Amino acid sequence: ESGVLTGKSPNWGGSLVRREATGYGLVYFVEEMLKARGQTLEGKTCVVSGSGNVAIYAIEKLQMLGAKVVACSDSDSAIHDPQGIDLGTLSRLKEVERKRLREYAEVHPRAQCLAPSALWSIPCEVALPCATQNELRDEDVRTLIKNGCMVVGEGANMPTTPGGIRLLLEAGVAFGPGKAANAGGVATSALEMQQNASRDAWTFEYTEKRLQEIMCRIHQECHDAAEEFGSPGNYVLGANVVGFRRVAEAMLAFGVI
Repeated sequence: ESGVLTGKSPNWGGSLVRREATGYGLVYFVEEMLKARGQTLEGKTCVVSGSGNVAIYAIEKLQMLGAKVVACSDSDSAIHDPQGIDLGTLSRLKEVERKRLREYAEVHPRAQCLAPSALWSIPCEVALPCATQNELRDEDVRTLIKNGCMVVGEGANMPTTPGGIRLLLEAGVAFGPGKAANAGGVATSALEMQQNASRDAWTFEYTEKRLQEIMCRIHQECHDAAEEFGSPGNYVLGANVVGFRRVAEAMLAFGVI
């Protein structure tokens, strides 16, 4: 059965939205964090590290929700485009031509090419590290806080240093840990397996709606757990509590403990 594998081509049992899932899901989680603070992504200035699958589709969804993404990066450089990243150019360079991001500035001379480490010095309200582990260092976090960043959402796995996480929490910046914020990919893999089990193929719109519902539910569970344990707005604690409970309940159900 094809359901034992995920990430397949839609031609043989794969799911639509799988490619977009992690980036889209991240943005849905960030939007919920903002809503919990009486805000939305509309009009927010955003910086996204990376220019791979997660970053590109996070940028796409940010723009769809009215945010302005002014910078992204690859391992060679960072691009700062004050007018907003041209997603068409970015997608063509990285997904079609497989070129370096610095060539973006050749297409859009208004854009400034910087060192990758300079990305976090660009003022923003929303920062999404979507590139690699430990890319958002303590000093980068201090710069983000100084520049008025409101939300940090992890698209990559463990992209923020432990010290950086502590600084964000102490400063009251909404921080979405990757174990919750980037769950959209594995969630959509489960949706793919569900479609395979029922021998069904959902539309893009329906699958994305299910993804959004899952990310909203994850956010709500983390939010509620943080409040229950006396640390409102601490999504790290909330995610840890929810994850621990789920594993513990499964172990109890199987008679392991």
